Amino acid sequence: MAGTDRAGSGGSGGPGGTGEPGGRLSLLGVRHHGPGSARAVRAALEAARPGVVLVEGPPEADALIPLAADEDMRPPVALLAHAVDEPGRSAFWPLAEFSPEWVAVRWALEHGVPARFIDLPAAHTLAWRAADEETTGQADEERTGQADEETTGHGDGRDGGDVPGAASLDVRGDPLAVLASAAGHDDPERWWEDVIEHRGPGEGDVFAPFTALEEAMTALRETEEGGEGDAAHDRDLVREAYMRLQVRAARREFAEGVAVVCGAWHVPALRRRAAVAADRALVKGLPRTKVDMTWVPWTHRRLARAGGYGAGIESPGWYGHLFAAVDRPVERWLTRVAGLLREEGRTVSPAHVIEAARLAGTLAAIRGRPLPGLSETTDAVRAVLCDGSDVPLALVHDRLVVGDVLGEVPAGAPAVPLQRDLTRTQRRLRLKPEAAERELELDLRKETDTGRSRLLHRLRLLGVGWGEPTASRSTGTFRETWRLRWEPELSVRVAEAGVWGTTMLAAATARAEADAVAARGLAEVTALAERCLLAELPDALTPVMRILADRAALDTDVGHLAEALPALVRSLRYGDVRGTDTGALAEVAAGLAERVFVGLPAACAALDADAAEEMRRHVDSVHTAVGLLGDAPAPGHGDLRSRWRTVLRTLSARDAVPGIVRGRAVRLLLDDGELAPDEAARTMGLVLSPGTVPADAAAWIEGFVGGGSGGGMLLLHDERLLALIDAWLTGVPADAFTDVLPLLRRTFSAYEPGVRRGVGELVRRGPEARGSVTTAGSGIPGFAAGLDTARADAVLPVIRLLLGGDPAPDDDDLVGVGT
Repeated sequence: MAGTDRAGSGGSGGPGGTGEPGGRLSLLGVRHHGPGSARAVRAALEAARPGVVLVEGPPEADALIPLAADEDMRPPVALLAHAVDEPGRSAFWPLAEFSPEWVAVRWALEHGVPARFIDLPAAHTLAWRAADEETTGQADEERTGQADEETTGHGDGRDGGDVPGAASLDVRGDPLAVLASAAGHDDPERWWEDVIEHRGPGEGDVFAPFTALEEAMTALRETEEGGEGDAAHDRDLVREAYMRLQVRAARREFAEGVAVVCGAWHVPALRRRAAVAADRALVKGLPRTKVDMTWVPWTHRRLARAGGYGAGIESPGWYGHLFAAVDRPVERWLTRVAGLLREEGRTVSPAHVIEAARLAGTLAAIRGRPLPGLSETTDAVRAVLCDGSDVPLALVHDRLVVGDVLGEVPAGAPAVPLQRDLTRTQRRLRLKPEAAERELELDLRKETDTGRSRLLHRLRLLGVGWGEPTASRSTGTFRETWRLRWEPELSVRVAEAGVWGTTMLAAATARAEADAVAARGLAEVTALAERCLLAELPDALTPVMRILADRAALDTDVGHLAEALPALVRSLRYGDVRGTDTGALAEVAAGLAERVFVGLPAACAALDADAAEEMRRHVDSVHTAVGLLGDAPAPGHGDLRSRWRTVLRTLSARDAVPGIVRGRAVRLLLDDGELAPDEAARTMGLVLSPGTVPADAAAWIEGFVGGGSGGGMLLLHDERLLALIDAWLTGVPADAFTDVLPLLRRTFSAYEPGVRRGVGELVRRGPEARGSVTTAGSGIPGFAAGLDTARADAVLPVIRLLLGGDPAPDDDDLVGVGT
């Protein structure tokens, strides 16, 4: 319980009474999710044979109790309550196979005994939460499944007294730590395991642990009195008053006796006599909201604290093993560990298992423990089976100590219509939810895989993140790769999405239309259009495209247009794969491309370094988009590729355009075969001439060979370009070198290590070995072996005119000028 549910565990006695009229009362205080507590509850119920079993939990779930006996019900599962008007406002009550409450419910069903939940109704709990959120402004998603730790005092719905930050952290926040300290132990977990969890069946009086823990909790609660005014404390009093009322009613109804299974923290309050009128006054006038309840699958990972469930346990897999393996649990556990390590290719023999078991027993004896616990078995596994390494030990912890067990609920469990449609679709597509993360490869040429892709994209559009697309090993558009993992909270997301429709198609369509209206930027609308095509939502695509066309017509920012174009073009490709009519999309994309062509040269002028880098990325994305769009241009828009090349030539020739953009334009033309290698080398030679500012030249180089565009391979195969860069770099003045170096480091650091090594080897070998030159002499494109006096003389008349002289001087005036 560790400060919350588990910390408030304890027990209260065997058959006994409170002096009130009615049947025999057995208060069984437990630690939630404890195998020892679960076994003790079963033994106590067998001994007491009550007429009714009362369990701490929301009474709205009483109608769901019979489903616990269904053969298709597989824990871990959870009761889910959500507000009807606001499905996102919800709470969970998780139950594992080793949870005492689950054992109590199953015992009642097996013996034909009524079982009821007696905690405060979820209608009040969720209403409290709504009021708290209005006051504090906390987001709903930060609170899902953690009501017990926060203001509702309800968490997993069964302990309730253990709220961090409440009256006393030492007592109320973590009663286990206080009891362990009083017993002389510094580790509450280890103490609890030794006292309760390692108890085998039939060890001593079955009611002894409950009696002892009730006495301990009574003493602790006496030290905790005086917490009035604290919200969590006050709400605990309300919950306990409601539970006392339910216990009184059951005792009058069932003369055979009543057994109550609840968090041990509440036992002294339930044992205490209180006036009925006072209890009714506490529960009168509570806020309420309409709620629905159902069973949902849960996971061991979500039972663990590391999974975000604060009232959970650290080792659900280990606890599940202790509950299932009543004899020789350590040996059986080590056998499972050995099997896992062998599956991972490690050499583990039966002798290893024997030695590990001996070491675990020895460690337990040295540490004074009755049986080896998780710490002893873990130390033995590390030393013997893992050769002292924590790497395979981490695998054991993840797969076995925590585990990826996912529960199942029967098909007859109540669910929102959208959840039922999702379940039917999952079964039809043979796409079973699993707690373990796995990768799914889809071939969109196959009908089943296309359906799976469609479902996953619709779920993502609805905010249900069951799958996340990842980079596919194949570069074709017919392949998709997804990473899947089903988390219990996704059931809440499905319930939330139920407001959009009763089927996946209807809900996704309605959500897409609403998102298109609410989208703030053009890029959001284009991304939404792409998602509509991926999810195959033809009814949503029409209004989305209308909004897209309107936004594109009004948006004058070239950056926004350039950012939106790639998503549209990708949508065209996906639409082609799925056989979707994308004529309207192609028209909008072509029009968007034309507007980019017109506005891009002007938008590239007078940019600072950051803006120039962003514009370089836009140029890259537009180039890729036009390359794809040119395969099927929209009617009336001509050859978009040739017009884009004209734009690139314009960018490459304008001095006002930043060097990084000019360099990228030249590189793209070279890659497309629109610029001859000699011409590219000549252009680079001019840019790297001594008259160019070094920082601008470095930016040009970054645009030409940087940005992950394969520039390193270009330098490896075209040594003329490498020679130009080498010669320019060696000639950069010392005072400018510090400004140039960061740009060059950023450019060349993006290359693969092998490419950098190859370029360095070419430079090390020198110009003679490379067959080129590294000085600005003859052989470098754009430069002659000597001074061309004829070309110099041709500009003299213009210079004289600018200086105010005669444009046609005598020949004598020119003597010596050209030389």
